[in-house]
Amino acid sequence: MYIRLWAYTYACGTAFEIRYYSKALITTARLSANPNDFALVALLGLLGLRIFEACGSNISDVGEEHGHRVLRVRGKGGKVVLIPLPPAVARTIEHAVEGRTEGPIVRNLLGARMDRHAASRRLKHLAAAAGVRMPRMHPHMLRHTFVTTMLDAGVSLRDVQIAARHADRSVSGSRRTFDRCQIGDSPNRPRCGRGR
Repeated sequence: MYIRLWAYTYACGTAFEIRYYSKALITTARLSANPNDFALVALLGLLGLRIFEACGSNISDVGEEHGHRVLRVRGKGGKVVLIPLPPAVARTIEHAVEGRTEGPIVRNLLGARMDRHAASRRLKHLAAAAGVRMPRMHPHMLRHTFVTTMLDAGVSLRDVQIAARHADRSVSGSRRTFDRCQIGDSPNRPRCGRGR
């Protein structure tokens, strides 16, 4: 199935544009015949995982803590954290796993563990199918979407920092910086990285 969404040339990368492209990727991945596409996009964009965390997740890392489904993730510096799984993401993982009891959650087209290079190529393929035109499509933009969506929803900066597992507050950005990146009605709206 081919889906053509509004093709917009990626120019600056405002928070609005990045969220728009991420939604297009999520929609295209959800409708993809390959269940690993949606699992990859869900892990990156809906849980905010880094690419190596998503590709390194195993079926045995999915568990239950205090009645909630969780994913055990080994992050930067070897830190292990438990990330709660929203029901939609848990269903997506179950669909990608297809009854297997061991091995990686996300697999490439050959059935082996998907590495970060294969994941990047898969996301570029999904972006092309969604009509997203970006000169440098990268998996980390889904993590950016995770952070900016939380800030936009009014989540405190400290909670966003904890959810994104950022050790330094400056990595998550400040609320003032985020507000300057919002889309406005003016054609001369401020954009990230310009007019600061």
